[in-house]
Amino acid sequence: MYTQDEAIEVFDHDWKSLATGVVIPHGLYDLKLNSGYLHLGTSHDTGEFACEAIRDWWLEHGQHHDPTATSILLLCDGGGSNSSRQYLFKQDLQRLVNELNIEIRIAHYPPYTSKYNPIEHRLFPHLTRVCQGVIFESVEIVKDLMEKAKTQTGLTVFVSIWDKVYQTGRKVTEEFKQTMEIVFDEYLPKWNYTAKPQVI
Repeated sequence: MYTQDEAIEVFDHDWKSLATGVVIPHGLYDLKLNSGYLHLGTSHDTGEFACEAIRDWWLEHGQHHDPTATSILLLCDGGGSNSSRQYLFKQDLQRLVNELNIEIRIAHYPPYTSKYNPIEHRLFPHLTRVCQGVIFESVEIVKDLMEKAKTQTGLTVFVSIWDKVYQTGRKVTEEFKQTMEIVFDEYLPKWNYTAKPQVI
């Protein structure tokens, strides 16, 4: 589908200043179903973006596959939009569990160990494979390619494009740390915690 008769001359590096837009993927991977869920953002990689990706996955897929679930376990890398060090992500996570009325348990991988996260070797390599050698001229091309990622073990991938602009430079509200319902584990608390719905 994305082939051409003549070679196209391109730069050997991807310079942001030469691009007409950005594609920011945020992925979730369901171990039990062997399914990947990709949200392609076009503005900024923020905690709000990460939490809205979780919300979309739960409302569109998760709750239908596990209608009796009382909690969600997410294995996350330690940095980026869902950083273990940022309270801004935790603030957005608290809003999310309040809205969904279900607790979400977060288990971050410590620095330099994210390669052990199942999403790193069960989803992302296959997305990379289908995109090899393709020039991303539009977000729609990225979506079409990633939806074609398959494996012999039955991987399926669902992809959506989000054009919403996510604000950067947001701050944690002063009262959040005093009122949050985030319970840190006794063991490795900075990487393991549970966000519980607040009673308002």
